[in-house]
Amino acid sequence: MSLFVPCFVDQLLPQVAVDTVKVLRRLGYGVDYPEGQTCCGQPAFNTGYWDEARPCAEHFVRVFKGADVIVCPSGSCTTMVRNFYADLLSKSALRDEAIAVASRTFEVSEFLVKVEGVTEVGAAFPHTVTYHASCHGLRELKLREEPLQLLRQVKGLTLVEMTRAEECCGFGGTFAAKFPDISAAMGTSKAECVAATGAEFVTAIDPSCLLHMEGILGKRKSSARTIHLASILAHQESQ
Repeated sequence: MSLFVPCFVDQLLPQVAVDTVKVLRRLGYGVDYPEGQTCCGQPAFNTGYWDEARPCAEHFVRVFKGADVIVCPSGSCTTMVRNFYADLLSKSALRDEAIAVASRTFEVSEFLVKVEGVTEVGAAFPHTVTYHASCHGLRELKLREEPLQLLRQVKGLTLVEMTRAEECCGFGGTFAAKFPDISAAMGTSKAECVAATGAEFVTAIDPSCLLHMEGILGKRKSSARTIHLASILAHQESQ
């Protein structure tokens, strides 16, 4: 099994990658990190710069083509590989390999619950938590219950339902840079929903959503904190 680390995790939330490995190794999986990996190309692709995104995608395929399974702590980056590489590389010599690699790439909760049938990972997190359904995971990967199934099995965790949990937080990659006022307004709406739950933490499967919400919640001086799903699953009683 190989770990695919998204750019936001690599540069801003490296502990999420560490925690992902902790969970997988606790469950008995051997995990390697291909050091040649770089960006999957999603920012350029989503902004319409397909020619610039293509070399990133081709490099990704070359780096991961030997992996039997590729696990990623991000719904959006998993979506890029799984759902869009075939179109992006439709005229590339690596198209067939890209499709094969895509079929073996999974977001971490997807891999655990859908592929392996695992919901109990030996985690303990004695806090109140609410869940934000990130757009790519929900709408592209069709992950609705999988993260929640994992959270419900965490010892000591109280899961609090959020109203409009499936509403976009407003980040949307370069959308936040192009339309900052709209992005901030959407983030504020999401922060209000988080605050209304009274939960100590809000979690999600996408680091980019969490970073966006962290900024909004901090500006509003909210007591709620953000935490990636993998970091909750990595937590144990002795910690």
